[in-house]
Amino acid sequence: MAERGRPRAFDKEAALTRAMEVFWRKGYEGTSMTDLTQAMGIASPSLYAAFGSKEELFRDALRHYSATEGEEIWGGVPSAPTAFAAVESYLMSTARVFTRRSKPPGCLIVLSALHPAEHSDSVRQTLIAMRAEAVTGLKERLQQGIVDGEIVPTADIAAIAQYYVTVQQGMSIQARDGASRRELEAIARAALAAWPALIGAVAPAVNG
Repeated sequence: MAERGRPRAFDKEAALTRAMEVFWRKGYEGTSMTDLTQAMGIASPSLYAAFGSKEELFRDALRHYSATEGEEIWGGVPSAPTAFAAVESYLMSTARVFTRRSKPPGCLIVLSALHPAEHSDSVRQTLIAMRAEAVTGLKERLQQGIVDGEIVPTADIAAIAQYYVTVQQGMSIQARDGASRRELEAIARAALAAWPALIGAVAPAVNG
């Protein structure tokens, strides 16, 4: 008798990507275990064995999102030659990433659990913390702008960082509602036009 073939190896990362996209489209509460098992192509016992609970899977999906989709938005920020260029890269990359036809529109971290719900408040708190990290990351880049003399020392960089992250979060909602890349880029350019008043300097040219 011929030896039976071994079962195909389970591709955990590919399954996680599919789960991430389900959470991204439907939100945490709107995603059922059936949605997940169908998208991932595995049975419930295999899902629990590989990822634990739905909440643990969601947290894994958030980490995967940050490492992949988030990198496409934030990748140009540290290497940007100026603080303005960093903010410009952040918003213009957002316009591109949030409107790709191959992925759900908007941002998983912004859209997946905005309201407290039974059994999911810890998830919401995780997302609040991740959104706060975005403000911190942008604030650190703006602080370098003060060191470099691009931003006046009296500028409120915490408020500036919160402003641009708030704009970016609004772009996520607009994308979910069907806004195009061009429309999001127009929003980004409008927000960038506020830069001189915010940082006390002459306006640089906005690309795009």
